[in-house]
Amino acid sequence: MGWNRRYSFGSYVRSALWIVPFFALLLHVVSIRLVYVIDDAIGWEPPWPWGVSGTQMVLQAIISMTLTFLVFTFGSLLVAIQIAGGQLTPRIIAATLLRDNVIRVIVGLFIFTLLFATGALARLETRVYHLVSEIAGLLGFCSVAAFLYLIDYAARLLRPVSIVWRIGEAGRAVIESVYPDPAKEATATRADTPLLPANRTILHRGKSGIILAVNLKALVAEASGANGIIEFVPRVGNFVGVGEPLFRLYGGAGSIDDQRLRSAVAFGPERTMEQDSLFAFRILVDIAIKALSPAINDPTTAVLALDQLQRLLRVAGKQNLHDDIIPDATGQVRVMFRTPNWTDFVHLTFSEVRLYGAENPQIARRLRAMIENLMQTLPANRRPALQAELALLDRTLARLYALPEDLALARIPDPQGLGAASAPLDGELPIVSPGAADNAERSLVHA
Repeated sequence: MGWNRRYSFGSYVRSALWIVPFFALLLHVVSIRLVYVIDDAIGWEPPWPWGVSGTQMVLQAIISMTLTFLVFTFGSLLVAIQIAGGQLTPRIIAATLLRDNVIRVIVGLFIFTLLFATGALARLETRVYHLVSEIAGLLGFCSVAAFLYLIDYAARLLRPVSIVWRIGEAGRAVIESVYPDPAKEATATRADTPLLPANRTILHRGKSGIILAVNLKALVAEASGANGIIEFVPRVGNFVGVGEPLFRLYGGAGSIDDQRLRSAVAFGPERTMEQDSLFAFRILVDIAIKALSPAINDPTTAVLALDQLQRLLRVAGKQNLHDDIIPDATGQVRVMFRTPNWTDFVHLTFSEVRLYGAENPQIARRLRAMIENLMQTLPANRRPALQAELALLDRTLARLYALPEDLALARIPDPQGLGAASAPLDGELPIVSPGAADNAERSLVHA
């Protein structure tokens, strides 16, 4: 099995809800036989032994209880996930909810308890195996406790603030893994296609799909061994159709086998966050603009998403968004692999939210507070893109707000949206635009 198939399989396993319950089934097959052997060997007698009829009633109650737990859990979770996906974005289902290990482990416990109690009841005749019945009772008690915990856990998990926090945590981890080095003062140069024509172009074969990840170490090794350069044409997260360019090979890399290069690229039906540093931004922006739609009209949820977008932008701004040239151990250029730059992060964060939400003062104020905070806390080479977004926000507000008082209110930076205006950082004055409306804004701030 090639690297791409192993990676795709691992990505599927991490998001499959049935994997843990299936292993619980296999564990039951082994454990129940082992418990019966141990019970026969030690002949354990509890202080308060159960009779045959009492044991039968307990096992039947455990079976009924766990069946009820399973039906309720799957039914309610499916409905809740669909509602959360409809109100926030469908991309949270595979990206966060189905990858939650707490839910999978609790469902696995229910399956194991159900099968263990069923197996014990089927073997119950004239003799009570006390160790088996005691373990079944303990599993039943743990299932009740786990079910009560699951209700509370799921209710907290499906809140918008919990969802956007999880996405922010996952996005932070991806950014730090793709860009592990701290930012440099000078802006990194981006790679261009080599001037020499490519010796060969490798096209995508098989099924069309989205690029999940690329095995860069394998590509560098292949290019170094052939003394050439490999250019990976698309980016992680792009949809690639059959017949589209996948690699361009330069120099000695033209002799590398096509299949060895294709096996270094994992495809899937939808984007994941393992190597896709923009996907967390995409999900949070989708949550924000859906909350701003007239059908939902929930700007506070959009503010929660902007909180996490500000956090992710700060993480990205403090990392070295390196160029697209990857060398080998000797410093020779071996792979060209395009990754998002600072402008990509900034445009994705602000453009759509500004277009759909600037007419809401809560969003306009939160965006201004976010931009000003990042301008004052990130390195100087990150400020031009943020200044451009601040200018676009000012022009958009001037077009949307006819009344000077409304315009002045919308231009106040406020990290809560409509709550408390942000204070200057490090003793600096807030960044404001000149004009009569701004004089009214200063009066509101001082008031």
